[in-house]
Amino acid sequence: MLIRVADATDITDIFRVRISVNENKASMAVLAKYGITPESLPAMLLGRGRGWVVEIDRVIRAFAMAHADNATIFALFVEPGFEKQGLGRKLMNQAENWLKEMGCADVWLETDSNMQVRANGFYRHLGWSESNIQPDGQVKFVKNLTSVK
Repeated sequence: MLIRVADATDITDIFRVRISVNENKASMAVLAKYGITPESLPAMLLGRGRGWVVEIDRVIRAFAMAHADNATIFALFVEPGFEKQGLGRKLMNQAENWLKEMGCADVWLETDSNMQVRANGFYRHLGWSESNIQPDGQVKFVKNLTSVK
């Protein structure tokens, strides 16, 4: 297993993983409505944006993305069949540590508010706290990184 910083050559595989998930599903058309396209994604990996991928046998199986200006982790997805192997936790550690290095103390993320969605328990297990429900129905989680090592 290799965890590395994502770059523009990873875009196709990032989208493959993103649309493959069983929870918090989104098609390419739905993602495009939010401005997330193969053309827009490379810019999200530059400057104060960063992404990471997990490669297993040279194939990307999971990814995370964060942005320091917004102090947010805006994507963390694991391909079905590769869950429960610690990939999400390792990616979250990368993202949290990078945001802390970039000067972010209080960070946030959003996910589906349905309590049956595994992400809710995953984030809580990693020390994130539910903040509130957003106008679009997503739940916002927050975390203070001052104690993250």
